[in-house]
Amino acid sequence: MPWSLAITELSRAIDMIAPERPLSLRGVAPAPWFTGELAEMKRARRRLECRWRTTRDASDRARSRAAIRAYSAALRAARKAFLTARIASATTRSSELFRVVGELLHPPQAGGAPDIPATRCSEFAHHFADKVAQIRSDLDAGLVAMPGEVTEASVCSILWDSFQLVQPDDVDKILGAVRATTCALDPCPSWLLKQASGGLVDWFVRIINASLEQGRFPSNLKQAVVRPILKKASLDSTNLHNYRPISNLPFLGKVLERVVASQLQGFLDDTDSLDQSQSGFRPGFSTETALVALVDNLHRELDRGSVTLLVLLDISAAFDTIDHGILLGRLSGMGLGGTVLQWLQSFLEGRSQMVKLGDTCSDPWPLSCGVPQGSILSPTLFNIYMKPLGEVIRVLEFGAISTRMTPNSTTLFHQNPRKPLRYWTSVWPLYWPG
Repeated sequence: MPWSLAITELSRAIDMIAPERPLSLRGVAPAPWFTGELAEMKRARRRLECRWRTTRDASDRARSRAAIRAYSAALRAARKAFLTARIASATTRSSELFRVVGELLHPPQAGGAPDIPATRCSEFAHHFADKVAQIRSDLDAGLVAMPGEVTEASVCSILWDSFQLVQPDDVDKILGAVRATTCALDPCPSWLLKQASGGLVDWFVRIINASLEQGRFPSNLKQAVVRPILKKASLDSTNLHNYRPISNLPFLGKVLERVVASQLQGFLDDTDSLDQSQSGFRPGFSTETALVALVDNLHRELDRGSVTLLVLLDISAAFDTIDHGILLGRLSGMGLGGTVLQWLQSFLEGRSQMVKLGDTCSDPWPLSCGVPQGSILSPTLFNIYMKPLGEVIRVLEFGAISTRMTPNSTTLFHQNPRKPLRYWTSVWPLYWPG
């Protein structure tokens, strides 16, 4: 496939221009706004201070004090300019602005799991794989038939069987929008690809269009690198259950995913395919909207004097336990076919992941279910997978006055619950703990 050849050629070019060599890093990394000019001002300030401490001359003291004031003012100005630019770059998207402000207020700690020996890679790999396998086994054992009233019939008359091919301008916009997160499997840092996008756009267009036309997701982009992160700093770092797996996917695969995600979301919007009670990862249906609706419903029922029960359900390992057969059936029932359905099936199947700690990696293990964490497409696919849940609740007549579904959780408002919740969770192949 052209993608494999392109990756090979890109890796060869990078190795020729910038071969790998060992590099020793000393001390703590400087602040991102600390420029070379500031470093020179700091050295000059230090030299003048040392001169004054040696001579004790009044003129040397005055020059030292002036250098200290100038350096402090320049440092404050550089920090202000950096923070202003970071915030201004995210003002067009509320989610990005929230993330940037969170990073500025609470900088991430260096090293997600510094106390984990690299030799425990295999232990983490077995732990994460066994957790998903156990949940899937429990789901399969407790699964019963879906109620007959809930159908999987197509909700639209439109059949989408081929992708729209991309143009250089489309890919250029996507490269500018995708975050520059680098995976250990990438042939080069993602920021380098973004900066060199002018000379790579035509290359991207050819291989992306080849993937869309053939209905195949490149197999060398299906592997994820998992890094264990301690859920809370206060938890026991020796207990594997206290870690969550953070997956990292190849940057080039995310660019291809962004192309498909844009067209898939357009199809869902045009056909009004998703349930109106679903919020999150949808334009115009944010979790903030769901929260406003929740509070409004509670206030209205209180004004009526009604007794309302609010039930919050959390899904365990939601993305990791999605059944591929059910999801593909859902996509087919919504009107997808041809190379579109083939591409999505290729995207889901044949995936693997491995745990990486330092320079040590575990053996990769295959994934028979789930959608990849950290993927561009996964949230939309999860929304499609959860779509019939609203209908299930309505058909089973729970007396719910409102239902709100957000990623990983579902909210029900009950005035008179008449059937046990465990029944309807047993017809839905997702794990609801508690």
